[in-house]
Amino acid sequence: MQYINKELIELNSYLKNRKVAIIGLGISNIPLVDYMHMVGAKVTVFDSRIIEDIPKNVIKKITDYAMEFSFGPNYLSKLIGFDIIFRSPSCMPNIPELQDEIQRGAILTSEIEMLMKLCPGKIIGVTGSDGKTTTTTLIYEILKSNGYNCYLGGNIGKPLFTKLKEMTPDDIVILELSSFQLMGMEVSPDIAVITNISPNHLNIHKDYEEYIDAKKNIFKYQNKDGILVLNYDNIVTKEAAKEANGKVIYFSSKNKLNDGIILDGDIIKQCEDKLRRHILNTKNVLLRGTHNYENICAAIAATKSLVNIEDCVKTITDFKGVEHRLEFIREIDGVKWYNDSIGTSPTRTIAGLKSFSEKIVLIAGGYDKHLDYTPIAKPILEKVDSLILIGDTATKIFDCVKEEAEKQEKDIKIYMCDEFNNIVHVAKKVAKPGEIVLFSPASASFDLFKNFEERGNKFKELVNSL
Repeated sequence: MQYINKELIELNSYLKNRKVAIIGLGISNIPLVDYMHMVGAKVTVFDSRIIEDIPKNVIKKITDYAMEFSFGPNYLSKLIGFDIIFRSPSCMPNIPELQDEIQRGAILTSEIEMLMKLCPGKIIGVTGSDGKTTTTTLIYEILKSNGYNCYLGGNIGKPLFTKLKEMTPDDIVILELSSFQLMGMEVSPDIAVITNISPNHLNIHKDYEEYIDAKKNIFKYQNKDGILVLNYDNIVTKEAAKEANGKVIYFSSKNKLNDGIILDGDIIKQCEDKLRRHILNTKNVLLRGTHNYENICAAIAATKSLVNIEDCVKTITDFKGVEHRLEFIREIDGVKWYNDSIGTSPTRTIAGLKSFSEKIVLIAGGYDKHLDYTPIAKPILEKVDSLILIGDTATKIFDCVKEEAEKQEKDIKIYMCDEFNNIVHVAKKVAKPGEIVLFSPASASFDLFKNFEERGNKFKELVNSL
């Protein structure tokens, strides 16, 4: 018998003729525009961009649907008198215009929150400052290869709200969730994973505490049957266990736990009742670096209640990783080139540096998210032969590395570039056979590119043109 999602039917009925605001015309909200038109809602769309900067096909869609719109610098000035507001992740829930409308009685939600409330099947959610995408994708691949019908979404994959009508109680939805998506959310996934927490996005969040609190929403609304997977080696995530409502499973690369999933030397092990059972040898895994072995541990912990661990191993060993994450591009004259454009913070780049035993030519720098670059100086001096810098954070990274070099009385070759196109030519000149050229900016991409994917693709294009 075909499954009928009664809660979705009730929502569709509620939305008919309701005043609905859709804020932000990004990837996740375009399908929402179609959906709201289909159910007969009275929609107004809002976007901070001027009309000329919004894709023509989107404008045509809004015009064909005869929807109201408000664009440009004061786009939220018309946010008055709505029944329900769908915000995009980039629109923070605490801004005054939203709070005023909530006071007037509006419901504030998002495409992802509504999906989670109405999904009939199990939901696995993954968040963290680093490793989210790799862990989320690996969980999806493990479950899919073991016979589950899965949906991949959130920060990656396709928007899933419009897929709700196809979902059944036997399906599993796997979501990568950012702090912006989690902020203000009042629902948590059945299985929640926090890979780690370190300072990030502090140019947008009020402070580090707000960022941490947003991340904690991934488990805050779990019940006693919920599962929370936490990094034992990260002080913030380890302490979060005290606030858990359900079962906690730790993973670790530094501690020999009595219970949990650990990396012990080269071996990933399952620990239960003080017994440690060999799962796989990381030498048989395509992914590189301790941070990726931690992601594997997190994925095993998240799926162990659904799949026999032995059945995970083939998927894990065959997994090639995700684009822009320590992605091998090519070898030129004995030098291997890697694209790690996902390195949008110092901690990500440090993890990338630690993944190689070879000497490195590091290309770094980009948009300034107001992060502290002091911690990256020592790993650079330890692993990097030549440092190539570009973008807004170039001077900050230069100053930190130079100061540390003077303390250690070490020399390091540093090159400052004004043009992105020049970085590969400088790297090709200075890299020696046997070295690695690693593009890991430790910074966001927004000074020159729309996102880290666009930045990584441009870097690959430049390397492949050498």
